[in-house]
Amino acid sequence: MSGTGGGFVRRIGLFQATAINMSQMCGIGPFVTIPLMVAAFGGPQAVVGFVAGAVLALADGLIWAELGASLPGAGGSYVYLRQAFQYRSGKLMPFLFVWTAMLFIPLIMSTGVVGLVQYLGYLWHGMSQTQGDLVGLGVIALVVGLLWRGVEHIARITAVMWCVMIASVVLVIAAAFSHFDPGQAFTYPAHAFDLGSGQFWTGFAAGLTIGIYDYLGYNTAAYMGAEIKDPGRTLPRAIVASILGIMGIYLLLQIGTLGVVDWHQMLDPNSVASQSVASAVLEETWGKTAANVVTVLILITAFASVFAGLLGGSRVPYDAARERVFFRPYGTLHPRHRFPVLGLATMGVVTAVGFLIGRHTDLATLIQLLTTVMVIVQALAQVLAVTVLRRRQPTLRRPYRMWLYPLPSVVALVGWLVIYGYADKNSPGRHPIEWSLAWVAAGCVAFVLWARAEKVWPFGPKEISEEYVEEGAGGDPGAAGPAGTRGGAASV
Repeated sequence: MSGTGGGFVRRIGLFQATAINMSQMCGIGPFVTIPLMVAAFGGPQAVVGFVAGAVLALADGLIWAELGASLPGAGGSYVYLRQAFQYRSGKLMPFLFVWTAMLFIPLIMSTGVVGLVQYLGYLWHGMSQTQGDLVGLGVIALVVGLLWRGVEHIARITAVMWCVMIASVVLVIAAAFSHFDPGQAFTYPAHAFDLGSGQFWTGFAAGLTIGIYDYLGYNTAAYMGAEIKDPGRTLPRAIVASILGIMGIYLLLQIGTLGVVDWHQMLDPNSVASQSVASAVLEETWGKTAANVVTVLILITAFASVFAGLLGGSRVPYDAARERVFFRPYGTLHPRHRFPVLGLATMGVVTAVGFLIGRHTDLATLIQLLTTVMVIVQALAQVLAVTVLRRRQPTLRRPYRMWLYPLPSVVALVGWLVIYGYADKNSPGRHPIEWSLAWVAAGCVAFVLWARAEKVWPFGPKEISEEYVEEGAGGDPGAAGPAGTRGGAASV
């Protein structure tokens, strides 16, 4: 469906949406977090972390699937929280989400750039800290430059990078299983699965956090709901397919790596296995030349992940600005290429700042800090949003309804609470829970000041808009939000 009236255009189909999700999910993440996962569990039983992360991702993905299919607007969570919580708290929840997303989305992208520079060190021996910093900043500038164009061109670029991503992980998996040692992969330390041990559950919580970080990205296409063809069918399929596909890849990658590289080496911060574990697998099996080639492919994969993440994330503030829930300049699209200019530019800058911070801190701690902020404002709120919308908007058209409702919501709720509750314990001295609460509190203060200036609730009347219910009555599950509605989420 083509867009008119200056809004987004629906040009992204199922394959492209799945590729966008998978490119974001399987970036540099598993290649840098396998040693972190082994350290969390204290042995090759670390595979449990990837399985647990997949279960949480699938449960949460079904929440995204129902919300994305029913409310296919630009901004993803912003649209869902706006529709669900407008009845009691006005625009507070969508405001807080945008406030937080403008921080956590680009900071997650910054971890990908940190990993890219880390792997580049395998090829560039003796790379200094300053040189690595400059390379990372150059990569971010290149990503923003490539995104500064029409979405139809971006979709083609993403499809190509998705193929490179698949090639890189397939080669690492093939190399690992060509010299696979089952005894090494499946020999566990004593009491590795002692469920009565507090150490196991502490490691499990840390592993779950790392695991869900590796799966993050299954929702990227949902942020682009106003640009997805037939979103009622495309988004649920893209979300589920990307999670199941990446789950298979991660398990093969983790098990294969443990069958080639001694897990004790991954605990040595000065070893190749701890810094570039995939390169270590290739060097051990197919030799140095093959390791160099695959390392280049991994660098491209990391680049693709950052590319896809900023592509989806830059759409987040657009709908909020059009709804007068965020700074109004963020509601402006490029006059020719129809992408949100200020959202992309801002997230590019924050990614650069986060990259520089991440270069001088522990990656596991940075992941912990990022996930706590995301959990409290986005993940837990969306678990509640599904139930609230089923009660508040029973006539809303739902092309997809969550399987086994409410079981996935319960599983997701427990998983996110485990991650949040163990955050401080897994990051001694960093206080991620306190930082996340402080950020939300600052957002509440900002909302009060903004609401007073805009004269909206609590300083004015609540504005209730059920535009997707009105759309649903029309019966086109693939249509965008109605043209000319107050939200302007997806004018067509």
